[in-house]
Amino acid sequence: MTATLAQSCLAENKAALEAFLSTAAGAEAVEIVDARPLSGGAIQENWLLDLTLRGGRFAGLLEAVLRTDAPSAVAVSRSRAEEFALLAVARSAGVTAPEPLWLCEDPAVIGKAFYVMRRVAGTAAPHRLMKESELGGDRDELAGRLGAELARIHSVAPPRAELGFLGAPPTDPAQTAIARYRRYLDDLGSGFLALEWGLRWCELHAPPPQGPVLLHQDFRTGNYMVDRQGLTGILDWEFCDWGDPMSDIGWFCAACWRYDHPELEAGGVAPRSLLPRLRVRFRPPDRP
Repeated sequence: MTATLAQSCLAENKAALEAFLSTAAGAEAVEIVDARPLSGGAIQENWLLDLTLRGGRFAGLLEAVLRTDAPSAVAVSRSRAEEFALLAVARSAGVTAPEPLWLCEDPAVIGKAFYVMRRVAGTAAPHRLMKESELGGDRDELAGRLGAELARIHSVAPPRAELGFLGAPPTDPAQTAIARYRRYLDDLGSGFLALEWGLRWCELHAPPPQGPVLLHQDFRTGNYMVDRQGLTGILDWEFCDWGDPMSDIGWFCAACWRYDHPELEAGGVAPRSLLPRLRVRFRPPDRP
């Protein structure tokens, strides 16, 4: 066991965690060979786990990630059980996302809810993607691949019983979002004239609604994994909701997520000229 694990709640509950994993995996026994915290994830806490399983279909070495709540919290973040369900739905739609393995909502195991997913290769660090040209493979192809992943996410449309926690989808996602942001400002109790002007502009120029479909709502550089060949996984599903598919593309192209390459509007990895290619990949779901 590493020193970092010895200082963590996982060390204090190592036996309980190994027992849970053994039962969940249908194994005779599970040993946590290594565990260490992963950087990033200000809202959630992520731990790299190297597991040895004896017996069952996962027998052998399993490289996994345990995801649980961090001390910080954001009210609109989904619970770990909801995120686990979203990962399963995304994978069933063909999205390149980590495989969700086991969910535990019993606080007796490590003190809070968590789930375990299979680890994916690569890095999500934006500073590396911006500076290391060999990462992500061909950047135009990477942008096209990200567009294809968005299309798969957006192929999920309500109603979906397993996503009932998302609530009823909005009939006009753009106007619904504008009203929500206006309420946020009102609750602050101070005047923000520039923001109010911006919201009014959006209200007057809102496009005709599309969807509603499943949105990732944090689809951006920094929330996907790449290696030298290309994309390896889409991460961080805690903000998903029903809405207009173009909002995911807009967030992906926001200037704040271009990092060292503001001239490459598509996430800092490709020019905006690729956007028609990204958009054409979206196909509205068939209606009964």
